[in-house]
Amino acid sequence: MRYSHTRIRRVCATFATLGVLVVPVGTGAALAAEAPAPVALVASPSPSADAGFPELTPAVAARLDRAVRDVMKETGVPGVTVGLSAPGKGTYIRSFGVADKATGQPMDPGLYMRIGSETKTFTVTALLELVDRGKVSVDDPISKYVDGVPNGDEITLRNLASMRSGLFNYSADEGFYKALTSNPDRPFTPQELLAYSFKHPVQFQPGAEFDYCNTNLILLGLVVEKVSGTPLDEFVRKNVLAPAGLRHTVFPTDAAFPNPHAHGYTVQTASGKLEDSTDWNPSWGWAAGAMISNLQDLRTWARVVATGTLLTPKTQAERLKTYPTGLAGAGYGLGIFDVQGWIGHNGSLPGYESLTIYLPEARATLVVLLNTDVLHDGNEPSTLFGRAVTRVVTPDHVFDIPATEPKPSPSGS
Repeated sequence: MRYSHTRIRRVCATFATLGVLVVPVGTGAALAAEAPAPVALVASPSPSADAGFPELTPAVAARLDRAVRDVMKETGVPGVTVGLSAPGKGTYIRSFGVADKATGQPMDPGLYMRIGSETKTFTVTALLELVDRGKVSVDDPISKYVDGVPNGDEITLRNLASMRSGLFNYSADEGFYKALTSNPDRPFTPQELLAYSFKHPVQFQPGAEFDYCNTNLILLGLVVEKVSGTPLDEFVRKNVLAPAGLRHTVFPTDAAFPNPHAHGYTVQTASGKLEDSTDWNPSWGWAAGAMISNLQDLRTWARVVATGTLLTPKTQAERLKTYPTGLAGAGYGLGIFDVQGWIGHNGSLPGYESLTIYLPEARATLVVLLNTDVLHDGNEPSTLFGRAVTRVVTPDHVFDIPATEPKPSPSGS
């Protein structure tokens, strides 16, 4: 089995289902479209608001256990960790299944996991910190910082961060997926990734549509590096991770994986057969999806990124202005989404998926980490877990992203 365009587009894609379903028909289809007005989110409700969030009693915990186990049984996910909490309501932390199918090592809340496109929230936070320092503006054209970008004089940093640039997604290029699947251990440079994108025409005019695109974040990573004079991983470590108190989050520059970690399993391989992808080199995701974290840090990050702890209120307000995505109840801001009131991001790359979200009105945090990215009936397994958990605790705010529609690969398979 060959990679399909649907599958390769969701490699390292957070909110990838949206990126697949809203692919523009052609470069002229959206030229006359007027950019819709953004919708502002509110991420700092009064402390008294609890949105009817239930106390996490043993009875509720038992319902959550059943919901998680049901999804595991349905999907065949090897292992998953779920962390759920809200002030005054308690904390639910559970791990299910195995972290290593070969040894039977159990899944554990302390394990490091690859978090894929949740990396985008860190990269965009780094960019917005530079905005707060007066070093860049989100309305600067990308051509001010990176040469050779198609339509670069028209595409702003805001367009890139909100997935409205019109650039072609490098991870949807056939040459890229052949290179990745033939040698998943090889390193990629940001310039190599951009080259896969830039040989394609722009998909639509900037701001006209939403199209989830990893190319956007590679460019924003380069902006952070140029403006700060610092490698992206170093800037993120010093200016995002350290002040946020994240001691177990890593921006790797190679395939190194801190211990202890879970093994990851994927069918996104040259043969289409299930393989252990634990040590695959994540450099091809870089600013869009290379990072590693654990449950403890992501529970902290869910609140930090949604409430804007590291940014000025003005910049955070800009970040939380979401634009339509084409799916009911789902909007996308600057490197962050709102799905039925839950603010955050998800992540997927071969072998791993994650979901880190925050519900402002209940000040509730939900983190899901699992060690496979194998779809179930077109659904991301992280979405299925998110849906199952939120159905129990926030039935008025059920996290859900519709399943992808199968599409043929270039080879017809």
